[in-house]
Amino acid sequence: MAQRKGCLIGCGIAAVVGIGLIAALVFGASKILDAADKTLLDPKVYAAAEVGRPEQEVRERLPSGETFIKSSLREGGPAEPADSTCSWYLSDGDPVGGTETVFRLCFKDGKLAEKVQYPMK
Repeated sequence: MAQRKGCLIGCGIAAVVGIGLIAALVFGASKILDAADKTLLDPKVYAAAEVGRPEQEVRERLPSGETFIKSSLREGGPAEPADSTCSWYLSDGDPVGGTETVFRLCFKDGKLAEKVQYPMK
């Protein structure tokens, strides 16, 4: 009887741990998909954004860019223009030479002030 009880407890613990791992995988996958949805930018949309265009007009075509990977995209890029607000995106196009492309769009005084693309390091 005691041996059977120990087996049931062990199986119960294994089931709880298994369910916890599955829940963690689902949560992690949803976070990654959410980040991709908010961070990936079509190179055609980037190319169509013209410096000097109104900020609202440009932002209407962009994903939010607000994800946990934003700080990683900022690293390795050129200095941001003074007094501007910038957004970073990953290109959803094919990697160039095995390296992902980062698009940075900076806005100042209600207009697109600068756009830069650089390889992710």
